[in-house]
This record gives sequence, structure tokens and C-alpha cells, in this order.
Amino acid sequence: MTDYNANAGLLGIARSRGNAPVERAPATRPGQPGGEIGLAFDQVLQESLAVPSVLPMGVPASIPAIPEVPPVSQVRFSAHAQQRLAQASVELGPESLAKLAAAVDKAGLKGGKESLILLDDLAFVVSVKNRTVITAVGADRMSDSVFTQIDSVVIAGGKDAPTA
Repeated sequence: MTDYNANAGLLGIARSRGNAPVERAPATRPGQPGGEIGLAFDQVLQESLAVPSVLPMGVPASIPAIPEVPPVSQVRFSAHAQQRLAQASVELGPESLAKLAAAVDKAGLKGGKESLILLDDLAFVVSVKNRTVITAVGADRMSDSVFTQIDSVVIAGGKDAPTA
């Protein structure tokens, strides 16, 4: 399918705002009488900029600005991690959750994928990419624990002792 509007400048035809063809006088080459070469580029450019572009149905004339997405600060807990916390009778407060989220951010900035995060007397194995706590270990079970398949450790500071 030929788009005749795209070649209007080459044919010496301009489209007005009503999309009706408007004849224009062709430009001539300086120093050559009667030497027609078509329309001057700047003339075609200015006229095409003045005519609103035709967009397909349903496409907005202007693209709306993409809103900035705030950084994800929440950390999710897998069912297994929730079970482990419940077994240890541990409930994390808002400050502990904020420290955990900050530790996940730190691990991500350093390129961690699966991190062990030590927070107060708890240990969390976290999928940094998914921001999900895979498992949690309380102080009562930490003495004989072996953590595998981790590539980083983050020690989250401060004391906001979880309620036991």
C-alpha cells in the first residue's frame, strides 16, 4: 500500500489542515532559468511540521509521561519462612521489616542473588531478585545450622528485638 502523503513533497503537493491537496510552485535552481528541481527542502519541512500527523485510530496524539516507579521496599515471606517464624513465635515489627528490606537492597547493589541476612538473633535466606524470604532461622535453631546455596551475607545492624 502506497502512502501518498509521505511523498507529497516530492510531487509538489502539500496537504492543508483539512487534508485537501494544495498546489505549490516548484523551486528553481539558482543561475539556471527554468531549472525546476522540486520544492526547497526547508519549505517542505516547515509545511510538514505545521500539519498535524495522522495517527491510527485509538493512538493518542501525545504519549503520556511514564510515572516514576518508587523502589520496591517490601519483602515477601514464603510459606516455609512464615511457618518457621510461627514455630519460633517470632513476629517482626515495622523497624525490623524496614531493616530487612534495607539489607535486601544492599545485597542487590552488591550483586547478591541468594543472601543470608543476619538481623538481631534471626537469620534469613532471601532471594534478592524476588525480594522473598525463603527460610528463617531463630536463635534456638541457629547453633547447628548450615546455610547452602548463598552467595552473600548481610549483617543488618541495630536492635529492634522481635517479640517472642
